[in-house]
Amino acid sequence: MIVCIAEKPSVARDIAGIVGAKTKKDGYYEGNGYQVTWTFGHLCTLKDPAEYTPAWKWWSLGSLPMIPPRFGIKLIGNPAHERQFRIIEGLMKQAGEIINCGDAGQEGELIQRWVMQKAGAQCPVKRLWISSLTEEAIKEGFAKLKDQSDFQPLYEAGLSRAIGDWLLGMNATRLYTVKYGQEKQVLSIGRVQTPTLALIVNRQLEIENFKPEPYWELKTVYRETTFSATKGRFTSKEEGMEFLETVKQSDFTVTDVSSKRGVEYAPRLFDLTSLQVECNRKFGYSADDTLKLIQSLYEKKVTTYPRVDTTYLSDDMYPKCPGILKGLKDYEALTAPLEEAKLPKSKKVFDNAKVTDHHAIIPTGMNPQNLTDMERRVFDRIARRFIAIFYPDCKISTTTVLGEVDKIGFKVTGKQILEPGWRTVFAKEQIEDKEEKEGDEEQALPAFTKGESGPHLPDLNEKWTQPPKFYTEATLLRAMETAGKLVDNDELRDALKENGIGRPSTRAAIIETLFKRNYIRKERKNLIATPTGVELIGLIREDLLKSAELTGIWEKKLRGIEKKTYDAHQFLEELKVMVSEIVNSVLADNSNRRITLQQSTARELEEKTKKKKETKARDKDACVVGHPCPVCGKGVIIEGKTAYGCSEWRNGCTFRKAF
Repeated sequence: MIVCIAEKPSVARDIAGIVGAKTKKDGYYEGNGYQVTWTFGHLCTLKDPAEYTPAWKWWSLGSLPMIPPRFGIKLIGNPAHERQFRIIEGLMKQAGEIINCGDAGQEGELIQRWVMQKAGAQCPVKRLWISSLTEEAIKEGFAKLKDQSDFQPLYEAGLSRAIGDWLLGMNATRLYTVKYGQEKQVLSIGRVQTPTLALIVNRQLEIENFKPEPYWELKTVYRETTFSATKGRFTSKEEGMEFLETVKQSDFTVTDVSSKRGVEYAPRLFDLTSLQVECNRKFGYSADDTLKLIQSLYEKKVTTYPRVDTTYLSDDMYPKCPGILKGLKDYEALTAPLEEAKLPKSKKVFDNAKVTDHHAIIPTGMNPQNLTDMERRVFDRIARRFIAIFYPDCKISTTTVLGEVDKIGFKVTGKQILEPGWRTVFAKEQIEDKEEKEGDEEQALPAFTKGESGPHLPDLNEKWTQPPKFYTEATLLRAMETAGKLVDNDELRDALKENGIGRPSTRAAIIETLFKRNYIRKERKNLIATPTGVELIGLIREDLLKSAELTGIWEKKLRGIEKKTYDAHQFLEELKVMVSEIVNSVLADNSNRRITLQQSTARELEEKTKKKKETKARDKDACVVGHPCPVCGKGVIIEGKTAYGCSEWRNGCTFRKAF
């Protein structure tokens, strides 16, 4: 029997239909020589510290660093998960072959490998590797099954990442909590979480410490067009007024008119980060919202695999593009012109060297149905980007006009769109929610002639220097992608991605964690660090914990493991040394620094302690051996005096506690 294991019940159902496993069983489908089962995402995780040694149960500085000689995995404590695992375990023990049908990525590989290890699978394993869940893609994937060993580096990278996060997170969180948290407030530290918080805090401190300074700009209006002095800013009003008085005395003369034709290329296809950035800017969706929406579109088979970090397509996708365009029924007005000639194949879109496991996010060609309004908006952005890459370039003309007043130079630049090309796809009247045209367009200029002259209206404008802007989720995602360096140029972004912090699939969760930890909050679109977040970053003196650039180097090594250019064992050994150095550094701190317990946290702690004492006193009085359980009312108390438990405990009741 061939056992296929998918990551979700819905995916298992689709696969079962294609392989002919049409009989529904308890926890799996069966038929045609196949059994198709599923996980619920993660069924297993790394063991907790106390499961390695009882000494690690208690949070103490003396037990640090915690470095297990060998890491182990365990089932996640959830009755539904445990029940499904037993079903999987039984199927795998009888299997002649297993097909790993997990999500085609690092996390999907880790999820399924852990389940197979825990189940003790011994038979050969094949890997289904697909970029969409359409029937065609699944059939093609089964026709080209790969050997599990081909993905060993991917698994090693995922395992190294998980162990690395455990080592740093467990040790640093306990270290800082016990050392600086007054033993009343957990100070959560993470390999990616803390550098991300540091980005927000450092930007906020820049803004708070910014001292605005005045400057003056000399401008003049000639023929209803505003020209700026080429000298630039004036740092003193007196100097600016001197120039202003000078230019008031003479007419304005045009000294040069030049035009340069050029092209603007269509926006790149989306990777996950750029899609999250786009949706945050256009619709205000959080990174987590967008990830959930694109995951839903993927499972509804209308878009390709979402957790990708490339904006390119592989060459083998080119022959499929006409069919995909034809399937976009709601966009026929835009796709019809593309049917008249062969689709262009640009290296800016199709490049095998820029694609590893998956290509950019594109439509599958299936006509979307039953989408929510939010899903429709996200799909619309993806569909239009895909259509636009096959349209002609946008042709523009950039005109620069130079002028002079008594030897003081002035300049203005304008842009005209000669042929809209791909911009037609994003035309305002074609977008349902009436978004503005993409891109910032400079002013169109009237026709000027070299040598013409006439009166003008000069003015000196006072302005003030502006602080940097607060991070939004869009700009924070970009900063995480490029290790803190904010760049708009796509080529430079690609070069910096190697050192980005986090993975495209995890960055949204990192931001959500910062919200949950009460380290950041949101004001409109701005991300604001809370006093706790600011204070925590101030406490941390170890750059290895909070530097986006240094964390980016570790991320690059993890990517190297995946590409077989770096050794997983070496990475973990280096990480162990780093954790030990951090522990020793903090233990040597005799400054007696402490984090301030925030009022809200103190109040919550007081209420929680009070409620705990009341519950404990009440339950202790109610704890009578042989009497009904005071919590579930079903079972009976089976122990008294120092401990108690309910006879239904093994079936899910959590009423079990030591006094």
